[in-house]
Amino acid sequence: MLKVGSDFSGVGAFNQALTRLGVEYQEIFACDMDKYARQTFIHNYGEPKYYPTNVYDREIPLESLDIYMTSPPCQAFSLAGKRLGKDDKRGILFFNSYEFIQKNNPRFFIFENVKGLLSDDGGNTFSEWVNLLGGKSINGLPILFPYDNALPYHLYWQVLNAKHHGVPQNRERVFLIGIRDDKDNNFRFPVEEHLSKRLKDVLEEEVDDKYFLSEKMIEYISSTGTKTFYYKPEFLSNETEFAKPITTAQDKRAGTTNYLKIKSATSKGYEEAREGDSINFSVPNSETRRGRVGKGVAQTLDTGCNQGVMVGDYRKDEGFRWREDGNSPCLHTQLKDIDFNEKRGQSAIYINNEYRIRRLTPRECFRLMDFPDTFTWTVSDSQAYKQAGNSIVVRVLEKIIKNLLQI
Repeated sequence: MLKVGSDFSGVGAFNQALTRLGVEYQEIFACDMDKYARQTFIHNYGEPKYYPTNVYDREIPLESLDIYMTSPPCQAFSLAGKRLGKDDKRGILFFNSYEFIQKNNPRFFIFENVKGLLSDDGGNTFSEWVNLLGGKSINGLPILFPYDNALPYHLYWQVLNAKHHGVPQNRERVFLIGIRDDKDNNFRFPVEEHLSKRLKDVLEEEVDDKYFLSEKMIEYISSTGTKTFYYKPEFLSNETEFAKPITTAQDKRAGTTNYLKIKSATSKGYEEAREGDSINFSVPNSETRRGRVGKGVAQTLDTGCNQGVMVGDYRKDEGFRWREDGNSPCLHTQLKDIDFNEKRGQSAIYINNEYRIRRLTPRECFRLMDFPDTFTWTVSDSQAYKQAGNSIVVRVLEKIIKNLLQI
C-alpha cells in the first residue's frame, strides 16, 4: 500500500487520480488552509487522520512517503497576477515544499504550477527550482556540478496541456517529477492523444436561468451589440445587408452558419463564436485582450469562472413564418422541412430563434477538470468555481502517476 501525502491539497485531484488507477494508498496527511476546500475534501473522502491547515505548522513525517504531491499557490508566478515572484510571500512556499522533500526523502514527488513560472524573473525562478530539485539529473541529463544544497533526485519537467490528454480545456501547466536516486529513474511523460471530446460533450442538458448572461452583457462583449446570422444568399430573392456569402466548405454543406462577433484585439476587431464555443468575458472593456473564443474547447478555467458557452435557444413549436418585405434578419439552421422553391420570392424568419451565452455551471467546470459526477460539494457556486479553478486536471495527473508507478 502506497504511503502518500499532499500539501495544498485542494479538493483532492490527487486522491481522484489514485482512486481511478485502482491504487491502494494510505493518506499520511493532507494540508490546506482554505476552509471551504477542506469542507469539500472531507465531504468526498472523509477527514484525513492528520489534516493541518498551514504548511508552516504541519509536522514532517519521519517515514519516507512513496509519493509527495504539492502545488504551491500559482498567483505568485501567474501571467495573470502581479508577477512578484519570490518577493511575494506565497512564492516562498516553494521552499517549504523543498524542505519537506529534503527531510522526508520521499520515493517520488510531483510539483504542479502555472506555465508562467517558466518566465518569472526572466526564467531565473524556474531555473532555481530545477537546480534545487534535480541534483542528480534533469530530463535525463546528468548533473556534473550540482548546487551544494540540491536534492539527490532525478528531475523531469514538461508543460502539459489538458486538451492534449483527452480533456476539452486549453489548460497548460508545468509538472516537475522527482525520482529518488536509489530508484529506477526511467520516466516518460504521457504521450499526447487525439481530443475526441468537445466542450459541448460536458454541458448539462438543463441549466438554471441564473447562469445566462443578460442581453446588456451580451451587447457589451459583442462587437456589433446584436446577434449576427449569416446564410446562403440564394435562399432569398432580395439580398440584404445581413445576407453574406458562406466562405467555408463546411458552411456551404450545412447551408447556414450562425455566429456572434465577440470583441477582441484582433486585426478584425472581433472573434467569431459559434454554438459550442467558449467565450471569455473577463475584463470586457480591455482593448488588448484577444483569444476570447475557444473553438469547441474551454479556455483555462479561473477561480471566478469568467467564461461562458454559446448555446442555442430554440422554441421549435412556434415554427417559421414568412415575410413579404424581403428583409430577413435571421434564418434557422434546421431547414430540412422547408421548400425554398415554393417560397422563393419571400424571406424567412424563425420566431425566437436566437443564440444565448451562459456561464459555465460549477458541475461543468468540475467536468472540465475531469472530476466524475460522483464528486459533490455543499458550498456556494462562487466557492465551487474557485475550487475547480484551483484544482489539477485529474486525467493529466492520472497519466503521470501511471507512468511513474509503471502500472
